[in-house]
Amino acid sequence: MPLSLFHLSIPVKDIDSTKEFYVQGLGCGVGRQSSVAITLNFHGHQIVGHVTEDLGPQQKGVYPRHFGLVCRTEEEWNNLRDRARTNRLKFFREPRRRFSDTPLEHLTFFLEDPSYNLLVFKHYFNANAVFGEQTFSQIGDAHERNE
Repeated sequence: MPLSLFHLSIPVKDIDSTKEFYVQGLGCGVGRQSSVAITLNFHGHQIVGHVTEDLGPQQKGVYPRHFGLVCRTEEEWNNLRDRARTNRLKFFREPRRRFSDTPLEHLTFFLEDPSYNLLVFKHYFNANAVFGEQTFSQIGDAHERNE
């Protein structure tokens, strides 16, 4: 376990659909749970789903809000993609390769949970692309920003 864990609190419409997506669908572990909140082990990081009637507006595109994982290996990324397909999770953006033939090349897909939260799963072929490669200014896809 890393020294520090990432914590993210997200709005959810109910506990049952949240558990079905994150636990059965993605394989997350369950921590504490009540009728209004659930703590999830999201690959070693803490996500807390808080039940609310106000989920906010449903996004048309992947920006500005999403969260997810940067997989260290292509095998891990493939396993998550295959698990999402097997469990019939909703793909918001299908799996694809981005920035081919550049140091930023990576695999990516987006899922949408039952409360309209968007999750991204990536695998970079060049580990420096995660925080480095500062000579490149590409972040995301420009055509997605206008959706």
